[in-house]
Amino acid sequence: MVVGGCAAVLLATAVGPAYAADNLPPKQPLVQDLQSQGKACVTGDDTPYVQKPPRLSAMLYDPEEDNQPSEFSPVKGEFEAWWSDAAGVEQRRTFTTNTLPSGSRHYWTMPDDIPAKTVVSWHVRGNDGEATSAWSDEGDGSVCSFVYDDVNPEKAVISSPEYPNPEDVFWVDGVGVYGHFTMDSPSDDVVSYTYYFLGGPYGTVSAERPGAAVTIPYLPLTSGPKSLTVYAIDRSGRSSGEARYDFNVKSGRAPVARWKLDDPAGSRSASAETGTAARAGTGATFGGPVPAGIGTTATVSLDGSGHGFLTTDAPATDIRKTFAVSAWVRPAETGRNMTVASQDADGKPGFSLGLRSQDPGPVWSFAIAHARVSGGAPETGEWAHLLGLYDAETGRAQLYVNGHEVGTAAEATPAETAGAFQIGRARGATGYRDRWHGDIGDVQVHDRVVVPGEAAELALRKPKLLGHWSVENAADGASPEQSDGAPLRLGTGASIYRGADNSCIPELDPDCPYVPLPLVGDGHLRLDGETGYAAADGPVVDTGDSFTLGVVVRLADSEPAHPMTVLSQAGEHTDAFKVRYEPSTYTWQLVMPERDEVGAPEKVVSQIAGADGGEGQGRRLAVVYDDGTDTIKLYLDGHTNAEATASLPDGWHSTGALQIGRAKAGDGWGEYLHGDVDEVQAYAGVLRDMDVLGLGWGTDPCVC
Repeated sequence: MVVGGCAAVLLATAVGPAYAADNLPPKQPLVQDLQSQGKACVTGDDTPYVQKPPRLSAMLYDPEEDNQPSEFSPVKGEFEAWWSDAAGVEQRRTFTTNTLPSGSRHYWTMPDDIPAKTVVSWHVRGNDGEATSAWSDEGDGSVCSFVYDDVNPEKAVISSPEYPNPEDVFWVDGVGVYGHFTMDSPSDDVVSYTYYFLGGPYGTVSAERPGAAVTIPYLPLTSGPKSLTVYAIDRSGRSSGEARYDFNVKSGRAPVARWKLDDPAGSRSASAETGTAARAGTGATFGGPVPAGIGTTATVSLDGSGHGFLTTDAPATDIRKTFAVSAWVRPAETGRNMTVASQDADGKPGFSLGLRSQDPGPVWSFAIAHARVSGGAPETGEWAHLLGLYDAETGRAQLYVNGHEVGTAAEATPAETAGAFQIGRARGATGYRDRWHGDIGDVQVHDRVVVPGEAAELALRKPKLLGHWSVENAADGASPEQSDGAPLRLGTGASIYRGADNSCIPELDPDCPYVPLPLVGDGHLRLDGETGYAAADGPVVDTGDSFTLGVVVRLADSEPAHPMTVLSQAGEHTDAFKVRYEPSTYTWQLVMPERDEVGAPEKVVSQIAGADGGEGQGRRLAVVYDDGTDTIKLYLDGHTNAEATASLPDGWHSTGALQIGRAKAGDGWGEYLHGDVDEVQAYAGVLRDMDVLGLGWGTDPCVC
């Protein structure tokens, strides 16, 4: 016995490690590891539909107990599928996969002769060459099923009660009015629709059940011809042909109530452009100031007392439905809650638009019942345009300040009752409260959504051109302003470059020398980089209020040795701002001091990369300060970015002259520009992005 045991040990040593004599079968495939064309293994009502004979797959495993380190554990899959043919006779197909390592996914692409519109069932088991696992549907397992669908669904039929086809009504109301579009395919297996509105939005919407119609809302943001393209998608993922629906959207309809509040001084009521006239309390004084650049000529001033109000004694709109209320406002104080407009509702305001005092500072506010949206930063004596919107389609309240949405839209439930419309106060349990102290102008009420583009347009203050210098010529050292305003005076080292005199044409005369063209028009300003500059007689823009400055510049050197200033305007001790080129970073920069003091630290508040290169048609620079949003932006060739936009809550008023080509440096000047300058333009107010694109081309951009 001992000898035999030793022999066994020697044999084992000679041939390698010993193995267990019993082989365990592969593990039963798990339902969660099975798929039909990438879709989960299910059966019954949840059986997936596929648009081609599917590829079945299964993860198969051999027990770890069978494995030794570095041992290859082979498994192959045995698939079986079955169905009943048209005569009710069961049909079966089988397939065995190649041998793969344990843990691999095994595949079987079904043959092309499987029937369509028929439930096909299948299961799978593993085989390691010596034993097989249980079938995947045995015990706690489950059969897998699929249906092969070989027919595309029919195109959707599209309809809309609000926006009928132009064959029925050509132009339909309108921007800010929701339409509801129903998509319904005759096919009973359609489960979703993919849709594309011209200009957006687009997406996919699911049906509640196969074959059910789907209705989606659509809010037109612009007027003009529109279209909706729809594809019906069935359970297998097959798509129908394109269904297209054309309709035409009118401009947004006018407000249902509007009080410009520009009535003559001494009036005791405010006339209504539309809606009901509003009687005025004795604390209301007409003939007040207006923000520059808007269409109205006067406002009403309310004294904040119990007599400072206007009311129609009737509702202006049904606040249970979509509405918007807007106004120009200028608060005389910001330390308490104040109401611009509201509408009564059972001892409380149905809505209120105004100012709310809170820590850390006051905010603009729009409230409906218990929902409130707040944002922006009111400032005493500063104009702002407010617009509160309730969208009944979405159930949300929104607030716009100076044409920009602020705060976070809030879910709102309006009151059921509607009382009188109020300007300058809000209803409380014991009387009116939160009375406005300051100026209010052009109150409007809409019974539709005022879309973002319209909100921006309502808040637009048309910029006023302060000066446009084309610097094409200079007489006695002064280059004229186009509208006979104050000229730019040229310093030593500054000259006007005029280009060719047309005495010869290079294309016709080979001896005619080439003369470069001016930047824009017939001439431009040339600065020598040492003493050259041009300056206005005084400050051109009010740096404490909204302004826009534009200029065209071309550097003379591709690699300047030091920073060079293009534009600046000084305070008493330092520049209020300067626009310069920084060669070390190849950036155009907007630089501002922290305060108007000698030696005050400077800060690069915005910058845009863009090497000049010392040649070409120059770069178009613009600075836009928006006092309403407390932001300042730098533009390069009509474009800006996040890095070129900075917060500037408190602009300060500069007193120095506008400088072209130099900046303050201690008690003198420095950062002289070596290069060419053209088309200097200055505006009071904010040019929109689309208008900034028009700067520097020899004409004033449309800011209408």
